[in-house]
Amino acid sequence: MLTEAQFKRGLTAGAASLALIGIFVTLPTASLLLAVPGTGTGAGAIFDAYTLEILRFTLLQAILSTLLSVGLAVPVAISLARRPRFVSRTVILRLMAVPMGLPALIGALGLIGIFGRQGLVNDALAALGLQQPISLYGLGGILLAHVFFNLPLAARLLLTAIERLPAEYWRLSASLGMSPWSVLRFIEAPALLRVIPGVASLVFMLCATSFTLVLVLGGGPAATTLEVAIYQALRFDFDPPRAVSLALLQILLTGLILCLLFWLAPKASTGASEGRAIRRFDAQGRAAVIVDATVIALATLFLVLPLLSILVAGLRADLARLLTLPEVWQAGKTSLSIAVTAAFLSLGLASGIILSRSVVQTRRRPSRALGAFSALLAVLSSLVLLVPPVVLGTGWFLLLRPVVNLTAAAPFLIAAINALMALPFVMRVLEPAVEAHLARTRRLSASLAIHGWSRFRRVDWPILKRPIFMALSFAMALSLGDLGAVALFGSHDLVTLPWLIYSRLGSYRTHDADGLALILGIVCLILTLLGTAGNKDDRP
Repeated sequence: MLTEAQFKRGLTAGAASLALIGIFVTLPTASLLLAVPGTGTGAGAIFDAYTLEILRFTLLQAILSTLLSVGLAVPVAISLARRPRFVSRTVILRLMAVPMGLPALIGALGLIGIFGRQGLVNDALAALGLQQPISLYGLGGILLAHVFFNLPLAARLLLTAIERLPAEYWRLSASLGMSPWSVLRFIEAPALLRVIPGVASLVFMLCATSFTLVLVLGGGPAATTLEVAIYQALRFDFDPPRAVSLALLQILLTGLILCLLFWLAPKASTGASEGRAIRRFDAQGRAAVIVDATVIALATLFLVLPLLSILVAGLRADLARLLTLPEVWQAGKTSLSIAVTAAFLSLGLASGIILSRSVVQTRRRPSRALGAFSALLAVLSSLVLLVPPVVLGTGWFLLLRPVVNLTAAAPFLIAAINALMALPFVMRVLEPAVEAHLARTRRLSASLAIHGWSRFRRVDWPILKRPIFMALSFAMALSLGDLGAVALFGSHDLVTLPWLIYSRLGSYRTHDADGLALILGIVCLILTLLGTAGNKDDRP
């Protein structure tokens, strides 16, 4: 089907992506490993009391955040599953997708507006005679922020597990006269238990590698995670040996979590259905309706209030003045140039991986070497999960500092790190679309002898342009909201919008921070809407 030249070009594209990603991840990791013997501290620095305390807090906040996020997501998912046709269900499901695309810094500002010292909740409690009973900073604030970002993700994944159950289950439960408790015990609970370990390990991974939320809401040394401690060791203490030790510990921790993720990955549902529409006969009593409505309303309120706080606080800021400030425009240009570069770099890397894997699949019996190459490409996009952005930045910081001007190299490093951050999302958007398109068109294009640019222009582009735009918009939104990479390399000469917001927040210019957060949030929202334009799939 493919000519030998086309087959080789496909493999070359994958090899180029493999080489670029491998070099970019391997070099800083090797620099961290080589730096350990020269520190004079070695393993002692990794396992001293301070580091162990940071590791303890990292695990503690991740475990508690996971328990709260997944535990609270279970009733939300069950209530949404039992009410498949209520008004505004689609709006709520779309609303639950907002925290996943919202920059963490903006979400933190929204939570401060509701639960902070001058927030809505404390004002209400103060009116009742209680003086500032809630403090958002420290472990409590970190847990609250992680629940805000991860509860919607967990709820959507759990809801999917329930809705994958065949419609016949609900008809059979109704014919047997099963009570809501029996339905929960014998139908919903087994479906949820199959996916909860995988969902919980995913949420645990996100919380254990959280950076921005801990940086903003952490309460000093007593509430610091490994990633934030790495940043503090380089930016504040300039203690490279400490940063190296912490970075190696972070890689070890994320490696163990990735193994756990792989082991606990949810199995695909094998339930057979007759294809009938789902109709829930259980939970039709008044008490069940009240419980479900209360759970859904509370979850919606928990998500909406911080978003409204961002909107209101941003509108109260002097947006006209902010939009005339040269530093705001300069930060916007820097953020946009880095985001565009990162998005196209991520798209290029993903295209090479997908094209190479697709040509290997055209061989009926690929050799072991080709099979291993394809498997290696499949895990390539997940390398950033093993080596988080702050660790990558630390390695490049130590590697380049003696030989080049870091200020000049910083924009390229930040763009490359952001591209790797976006790669798993770009792959998830592009790979299924490309595989389905090639399966439908490969034979016909070969029979018509349409190849190269002509094939791309006539056959591929009309079908793949939508997933390509979606992947680019998601990658740009992720890069625009990133604070992790720029936190290491940011300076007076390199300021992005998130770094400008964080700087304004640190200098107590909160009105400016609120206004800039609104501007950045609108830009990210527009990118997300552009990327999903025409997508009518409202399923979770």
